[in-house]
Amino acid sequence: MPRPALLLVACLLIVVPAAAGAQATPAEPGRCAIPDSIAVRGNVRTSETVIRSQAALAAGTQLSTRAVRSAIETLFATGHFEHVELVCYIDPATQAATLAIEVLERPLLGDVSVAGVEAVSASAVDERVELLVGQPVDPAEVARTIQRIDSLYESEGYYLAEIAADTAMVEGRATITFRIDEGRRLAISGIRIVGNERLSDETIVGAMETAPEGFWWFRPGGFDDETFRADLAERLPAHYARRGFIDFTIVGDSLIVDRELGKGLIEITVDEGPQYRVGDFEIAGNRVFPTSELRRFYPFDGEGPTLTERVTRLVRRDDTPADVFDMAQWQEAVEALRNAYASEGYIWADIRPVIDRGTRPDGTPVVDLRWDIIERSPAIVNRVDIAGNDYTVESCIRDQIFVVPGDVYNQNALLRSYQSIANLGFFETPLPVPETNPINEEGDVDIIFNVTEKRTGNIQFGASVGQGTGLGGFIQLDQPNLFGMCKRGSLGWQFGRYIKDFNLSYTDPSIRQTRYSGTVNVYHSQSRFRIADLGQSTRIGGNLTIGFPVPWSLRTRIFTSYGAEAVKYDGDGLLGTVADECDAANCVRSTLGLTATHDSRVDLPFASGGGLQSFTAQFNGGPLGGSSDFQRYTGELRGYAPILEIGGDEPGSQPLKFVVGLTARAGAVFGSTGPFFYTQQFALGGTQFGEQLRGYEEFSITPDGFLTGTSSTQARRESFGNAFLSTTAELGLRLNSQIYLSAFMDAGNVWHQPRDINPTRLYRGAGVGASVITPFGPLGLDWAYGFDRLNEFGRPDPQWQFHFRLGQIF
Repeated sequence: MPRPALLLVACLLIVVPAAAGAQATPAEPGRCAIPDSIAVRGNVRTSETVIRSQAALAAGTQLSTRAVRSAIETLFATGHFEHVELVCYIDPATQAATLAIEVLERPLLGDVSVAGVEAVSASAVDERVELLVGQPVDPAEVARTIQRIDSLYESEGYYLAEIAADTAMVEGRATITFRIDEGRRLAISGIRIVGNERLSDETIVGAMETAPEGFWWFRPGGFDDETFRADLAERLPAHYARRGFIDFTIVGDSLIVDRELGKGLIEITVDEGPQYRVGDFEIAGNRVFPTSELRRFYPFDGEGPTLTERVTRLVRRDDTPADVFDMAQWQEAVEALRNAYASEGYIWADIRPVIDRGTRPDGTPVVDLRWDIIERSPAIVNRVDIAGNDYTVESCIRDQIFVVPGDVYNQNALLRSYQSIANLGFFETPLPVPETNPINEEGDVDIIFNVTEKRTGNIQFGASVGQGTGLGGFIQLDQPNLFGMCKRGSLGWQFGRYIKDFNLSYTDPSIRQTRYSGTVNVYHSQSRFRIADLGQSTRIGGNLTIGFPVPWSLRTRIFTSYGAEAVKYDGDGLLGTVADECDAANCVRSTLGLTATHDSRVDLPFASGGGLQSFTAQFNGGPLGGSSDFQRYTGELRGYAPILEIGGDEPGSQPLKFVVGLTARAGAVFGSTGPFFYTQQFALGGTQFGEQLRGYEEFSITPDGFLTGTSSTQARRESFGNAFLSTTAELGLRLNSQIYLSAFMDAGNVWHQPRDINPTRLYRGAGVGASVITPFGPLGLDWAYGFDRLNEFGRPDPQWQFHFRLGQIF
């Protein structure tokens, strides 16, 4: 060996005497450069053979600096050792050199736990702990675990959390406990904006979800890292872009934490860039649709802001000039144009919005806008498939689909099909978005509706209570998807002290696979109405209804019906006074009915869109026979429009929907209803009997006006009229398909004759309500204020009225 190399190796090795108790004999420089043997010492779990092979050092082979360093690094890299050292021993007798690989093994991990978790998810903390029981403890991995837990707490706003790892030896194994002192959640004391010149700090901070703490409890100033990042990446750029600052950028951000006070100060540095005005606009590439038709989607035509926009700007104190470019309006217009093309079958049309930045002669920054359109050919529907229906027959679902193979693709028809399938109530909602798969270069598509069956049939039993009907019980068997063929069968029995009601019905929405529907219903109902001292009645009857399609409208149907009913009155109360009029011979009603409906509502039972238009005419007596001769007409108009959706972005989730609803109902009776007045004429007030008007007691509104002088209104013959009109406006919050909250205003009145109807004289009520679909039936609670109530002296006496209903009552 050359002398320099020998001296270098000698400097790396520690030379000590090998014989126990012998006099130490200094070794010659470089004596251990070529060891006579290799020994392993200190190992307990790891075999000597494994250590030798990993070190890759051989006796009688010249050592080098690289070989020694590699051996030590390789042994450390295994993770099994806490300490590794190479020591050279010289035997005094033989002068033989032994290179000893001395190791200290790391303890095995016996158990790991986390203590002190309260403010965040314990499972989320456990996921950050990746130490494996039974493996050697790695101090670096322990440190990384502490760092991961700390990062989790910081993302939840707990910047003051402290994490420590306590190690204890139990039966030769290490037990590690990560102890967490969560501290207080960091409160943002202020947000400082640097670099803004055009928009104020208040305006910018108001666009962020991260907000400084305030005086009120709803301004805690909590800090969430994900929310803050979304503020920087999405909300602030969008806020500026609405005001023409489309070149806005975040230059930097920092969070200054005062750990003693638990406060944080956010500093955001921005570069606003120029504010752009709207310049020229053009449309290029359109061939199928004329420019004049497409231009109506352009949002900057100089018509000025709408009334809603003016009010919004006033509330937000936004003084942005009207000709400033609004990126949000531009993007909404592009999306509306795409939807318009898709509705006509051009789903592969390429709408390219172009924004060209420029400057006017006076130096004002402007953007010239353009839509470059490549229309391509319209898509033709090749196939319409249904997947996932294991119980419901395919023909039943296809009756709800308005997209037909061979037709030009129509997105509106696809959306209506999607909503109609969901309205069946047979499948898990929300339904997956229908798949639209191209099949050739021309863009023709296959459409696949994916559904997941849910349990539809149910047996319900329990208690029911109603205002006036008392406490009772009910058993209800209902299957809306009988035999998987969309046929509905139900059997109901309600019983109690004041009510005995049996009802059996069967509905076939597609008789013999046609678009004709039919319903058969029979009933035996004995009710004693304590409500308003109405009295007791026994009704036995049935009806048959046949539905016919309307060729020009898939959502419109015509129904014809025939029904027969026999009635008997007993006991005290109002109905007891007409008991003598109803013997077996002269209390029979024979009815022929005609109904026309157009129903486009979605998200039933609590509609969030669409509408219902219905008109019904009933003809009683005359050539049909029976003891009464009259005609009854009713009409109903309902309309719903969603105004805001929150959430629902994740698959399987349902958004919260704010809905505006308008309802109008009217009815008229011509002729004499005789002993059937209490079901065929109109009573107004409350929610339990007759027509609904919240804020007033049952039967408190009569054709002669509001009844005064009593706190509990009694039903009288004079309470019923031959005409009514009622309206409702509501602002609702649809939490899901089971819960609906609303603020409403009702107005209505009842008159002696249809010619007396006066829409300017209506009784008004307003309040709040909640509706819940429970396993034991529908539950409704309303708290309403009757504006036009009178006291016993005929003076205005508006009051609150509580309305409650539960179970299968009527």
